[in-house]
Amino acid sequence: MFQDKGYDTAFIYGGRGYFDNMNGFFSGNGYRTVDRNDFEAGEISFENAWGVADEDLYRKALKEADRTHRSGRPFFFHIMTTSNHRPYTYPEGKIDIPPGSGREGAVKYTDYALRVFMGLAQAKPWYSNTLFVLVADHCAGSAGKVGLDQTQYHIPLFLFSPGRIVPGEIDKRCSQIDIAPTLLALLNIGYESHFFGMNMRAPDFQPRALIANYQKLGLLEEDNHLAILSPGKKIDLQVEDRLTPLVSDSLMAQELMAYYQGADYILNHRLNRW
Repeated sequence: MFQDKGYDTAFIYGGRGYFDNMNGFFSGNGYRTVDRNDFEAGEISFENAWGVADEDLYRKALKEADRTHRSGRPFFFHIMTTSNHRPYTYPEGKIDIPPGSGREGAVKYTDYALRVFMGLAQAKPWYSNTLFVLVADHCAGSAGKVGLDQTQYHIPLFLFSPGRIVPGEIDKRCSQIDIAPTLLALLNIGYESHFFGMNMRAPDFQPRALIANYQKLGLLEEDNHLAILSPGKKIDLQVEDRLTPLVSDSLMAQELMAYYQGADYILNHRLNRW
């Protein structure tokens, strides 16, 4: 949709994009990719096994944004940071927690680098016409003693555009799949799509979240009732730390199966292709 509007669409990553097939995935979905191989020696002040420091990644993204802006095109950049991963190392002297001492330092450095990035962005001619989206991909862990621990899937989402978005808070339960429809609505971009998500700012938005790990697929409703599909066609209802069997013909079980089996059917039959 962004390319149809003339946008430069790029995935910008400080590591090597062959990890997890990210370059293949993003390039196959319409992005040009910028990763560690595209950084020049003078653009790197620090790196570890995951890739370059957040500050270096952000400076690279700013250069890409300036170049695209000079060409007269708008841009949609998907920037992925990696500092909040073991071994939790980052440049010396940036914050008051020594590098490599744990997650708390990595999170604080991530926050520091983001502040530096936003400060540099404010001086750019494209800043006042840009919507910034800050979101996590996951929490530190997802393991739980029973079923799916929903607290491990609670991530932040900030939509920031001074003078264009009125400050406020959306306290509805939503999912990562709702970000794209919400973003396009905020930009007033009309589109046709196969999104499973919805505009979370719409009056008819239905709060729910889809959470999963490598074995369990869950649907979390507004009342904190969590329906879970597990191997062996097992269906459970989790309320707090209690699991009880859920009959397959119940409304919640049917909705749960419809989400995941519907998505599987659409992908396998390529019905999401134009």
